[in-house]
Amino acid sequence: MDIFIGRRKTARRAYGIDEIALVPGQRTLAPSLPNTTWSISGIEREIPIIASAMDGVVDVQMAVLLSELGAMGVLNLEGIQTRYDDPVPILEKISSVGKEEFVSLMQELYVLPIQPELISQRIKEIKSQGGITAVSLTPTGAMKYGKVVADAGADLLFVQATVVSTTFIAPQSGENLDLVKFCQEMSMPVVLGNCVTYDVALSLMTAGARGVLVGIGPGAACTSRGVLGVGVPQATAVAECAAARDDYHQKTGNYVPVIADGGLITGGDICKCIACGADGVMIGSPIARAAEAPGRGYHWGMATPSPLLPRGTRVRVGTTGTIEQIMRGPAQLDDGTHNLLGALKTSMGSLGAKDLKEMQQVEVIIAPSLLTEGKVYQKAQQLGMGK
Repeated sequence: MDIFIGRRKTARRAYGIDEIALVPGQRTLAPSLPNTTWSISGIEREIPIIASAMDGVVDVQMAVLLSELGAMGVLNLEGIQTRYDDPVPILEKISSVGKEEFVSLMQELYVLPIQPELISQRIKEIKSQGGITAVSLTPTGAMKYGKVVADAGADLLFVQATVVSTTFIAPQSGENLDLVKFCQEMSMPVVLGNCVTYDVALSLMTAGARGVLVGIGPGAACTSRGVLGVGVPQATAVAECAAARDDYHQKTGNYVPVIADGGLITGGDICKCIACGADGVMIGSPIARAAEAPGRGYHWGMATPSPLLPRGTRVRVGTTGTIEQIMRGPAQLDDGTHNLLGALKTSMGSLGAKDLKEMQQVEVIIAPSLLTEGKVYQKAQQLGMGK
């Protein structure tokens, strides 16, 4: 329903993940029974979680570890890993610099050109250790390095930008990425994003996307919403794009997974995104807290080092446990950031959902007091949900 915000100007109400809650049905299941398995273009995983393509989140080692744990990590092919033969001292410098020097340092470090041979090398390093080689490029990077990625034999290519559409108007001197042609010519499946509306999600699926990323600006380190004023809260964005997926599937018989990307911190956030219609989620800061994460307790976005208009910052997330504890437990914290798989299974059991498709059908209510109701002592003592 439209709301008048002024004469001749209307707006739609949209909802964020913190504003909704999930309602139990008439049955419950033991936490061991729900099946969380999902598939993206034939790649089947037990954990419907993808680690974000950010330099502080995924490197070769993390991509391999996540594959072993039943999840997946995406390597940023336009970051530190493909600009420096040895990224370790660069990552140490990023984690040690003060707040005032951070942006200028990042802009300086990311000036070094991307080395195509390092793209091939990183993909082969992951493959040689048995990991899933999921990698990410911007649309511009896809035009430059798509063939390199294909020749190296990557399993999955994410083409990502703050906002992606199939209708892009470039300057006369510029070159457009033809998404339809690109998806057809690539030897591996292509995931496209990011988007937040039904129409754009549908157009990306029609263009040949084998997965669609949903989310503009909700990430912990992202400042796009403040810098650009652009975005749609995640609960509404996911539901809109999930509707496009269902309509596209009904029309064509092709099922294109919808992946909620950004703004998800706890197991409860992940559960609510799936209930809104997501098939899987992409998260960054929760994984940046792992002892094995390359960010050394820090997390920053892909657009942070932009030389003209940085749309991200570096946030201190700390180190709270191993990646296995974060993904599969046992949990060492009481705030929902450890054992994300266990949280999902327990939530599904409480809601009576035996698989992710049933989880997408559970009842959702508007509940802005969900995270604060009755939590006076936790908030006062900074425990559990009051941290």
